[in-house]
Amino acid sequence: MIEIDNVYKSFGALEVIKGVSLTVNKGEVVSIIGGSGSGKSTLLMCINGLESINSGSIRVDGTEVHAPGTNINKLRQKIGIVFQQWNAFPHLTVLENVMLAPRKVLGLSKQDAEAMAVKQLTHVGLADKLKVFPGKLSGGQQQRMAIARALAMSPDYMLFDEATSALDPQLVGEVLDTMRLLAEDGMTMVLVTHEIRFARDVSDRVAFFRNGLVHEIGTPEQVIGNPQQPETIDFLKSIN
Repeated sequence: MIEIDNVYKSFGALEVIKGVSLTVNKGEVVSIIGGSGSGKSTLLMCINGLESINSGSIRVDGTEVHAPGTNINKLRQKIGIVFQQWNAFPHLTVLENVMLAPRKVLGLSKQDAEAMAVKQLTHVGLADKLKVFPGKLSGGQQQRMAIARALAMSPDYMLFDEATSALDPQLVGEVLDTMRLLAEDGMTMVLVTHEIRFARDVSDRVAFFRNGLVHEIGTPEQVIGNPQQPETIDFLKSIN
């Protein structure tokens, strides 16, 4: 599981996370919603060790992410992360992009890395794009390639940082369908998303972030369907 205990994070004088505690259990899908600047994306970076924390603790399967002795590169192999931008290598084909980390980081043979890459690209619906260069893909296809690239590392957890926010509206659905498939397969996921209907459909729990805190948390039926906090009600009205 992922255990976040009383975490604080500041950038200089700006306090972005102000004492967040949250546990994500194995096989659970937790969606984080909230306005810009509420600390959602920063929390994902802290879970993955891409950002340090000022105090508190984050443990993944009992390993303290930010402890001095933690092998962060090894730990990150357990935690896939997909950003708003897909950051593909333009000179490599789709297949080569997805093969790269399993070969370099996991030390797989070319044959095994290729088999893993083909499996995951097929999983996200890109089996017919293996030899294509990323620049020839649509935005939705590039984001699905990014998901396949993360899955090729066989992670136990997937973090999604507003994975659809950079896409044209007509491309959002194909990426959400891929994420929905992962949820149905039992992948443990933490999603930062503005897609409220999607969060309601796939999540076990939804957390509403406001001013660096978990302001309200519960099942989708509770938080989205029947929010109790005035700020949650106002936020949901503002995006409908």
